[in-house]
Amino acid sequence: MTAVAGERAFAEHAGSAGREARRRREREPAWHSLLRLSFGVLLCALTLAPAARAGGTVTVLYAGSLVNLMERSLGPAFDKASGDRFQGYAGGSQLLANQIKARLRRADVFISAAPAVNKSLMGPANGDWVSWYVSFARSPLVIGYNPASRFAADFKSKPWYEVLMEPGIRIGRTDPRLDPKGALTIALIKKAEAFYKLPGLVRRMLGAPDNPAQVLPEETLVGRLQSGQLDAGFFYSTETADAKIPALPLPAAIAPQAVYTVTILRDAPDPDGAVRFVAYLLSAPARRLMQAHGLVPEKPALTGTISAVPSGLRPRLAAAR
Repeated sequence: MTAVAGERAFAEHAGSAGREARRRREREPAWHSLLRLSFGVLLCALTLAPAARAGGTVTVLYAGSLVNLMERSLGPAFDKASGDRFQGYAGGSQLLANQIKARLRRADVFISAAPAVNKSLMGPANGDWVSWYVSFARSPLVIGYNPASRFAADFKSKPWYEVLMEPGIRIGRTDPRLDPKGALTIALIKKAEAFYKLPGLVRRMLGAPDNPAQVLPEETLVGRLQSGQLDAGFFYSTETADAKIPALPLPAAIAPQAVYTVTILRDAPDPDGAVRFVAYLLSAPARRLMQAHGLVPEKPALTGTISAVPSGLRPRLAAAR
């Protein structure tokens, strides 16, 4: 059979089959046609509904001290409330800011543990990554210790600064150049020198600011203490509360605090999702989650002009002012 003949035969067969199908449809009861149409509409709805409901992926860079809050509570709660998907990455606040400036990490939202870190991302010289930020919670610096450490009993009977200078004690802290908690630790001990009248306390307790025997990545500090690699360390209260680590509060006259801030970065991949996340972070349900994780929620305070804030967030911030 030639190609032309084959095509003619196929066309004749198709035409015959089509005429037969039309005759069957004409003979079938009306309710058959209605059922077939309804099934098609239902199938189409089932196919399209998930795509219509699906949200975006909101990428959040956040201070490492918030890892439990973000990954175990606030992130999943946001997913459920919004239909979006939270994707978080924890690290030292200044380290994350450095990575943003160097374009090593791209994200929608940035949560820092110190307002000054945002300022390092503001203005043309810093890439204009941040034009506004909102302070929303605090957490005081405390000393946490391993209850199985051989120094644990001393923390219950001696001043904390004496225990931290005992021979052989293993102390953990973060890098003051990369993490606000590390900078607050050094500020704390400097204040303690004057408060307790102990000249040279910083040198005797901490050594050099970047002392490799003490300085560790923020995201590993809790785990190292719990595993027995450290006897004590400097933490925020939210970290010790989450991890059930025994903690020593410090005198209010010298105890510094983390001030947590949130902003939406320039060129956010999902700006609408970013607005939904920040709105949820500032909501009453999120504040309750923060309290459960040892944070002290505060009335949101805006730094920057309200006109720089996405319009979807302005009513919430205006109401809080």
